[in-house]
Amino acid sequence: MNIQNRNFASIDEMRQKLNAAEPKTNQTVPKNPKDSQTFGALLQDTAERVRFSKHASKRLETRNISMTKEQKARLEEAANQAEEKGMTESLVMVDNLAFILNVKNKTIVTAVNGTSNAVFTNIDGAIIN
Repeated sequence: MNIQNRNFASIDEMRQKLNAAEPKTNQTVPKNPKDSQTFGALLQDTAERVRFSKHASKRLETRNISMTKEQKARLEEAANQAEEKGMTESLVMVDNLAFILNVKNKTIVTAVNGTSNAVFTNIDGAIIN
């Protein structure tokens, strides 16, 4: 919005100028029904995914840990299994990678790639996937 003259005779004139300058935001854009998803479905889908905490993201980066899509899918599956079993903090092993999972929040809190001689505390279960 670029209004050069800032001297308005009335508030109504100012509203008219502003309304004319701003794009209409209440118009809907037609979408392809196949591509659209309800907000509730999108929220549910997002809530079911495993997230990585800031700490875990740093560990992945500093330890040069990269995961394939298949490994991420196995991690998601393990998170669902942990939830079904009623775990709260669990160790999830995927190949040679170890993750500590906060089951309630579906959040990975740390990641380790060298598990020989590793000690894991404050967990109530382990899933080796």
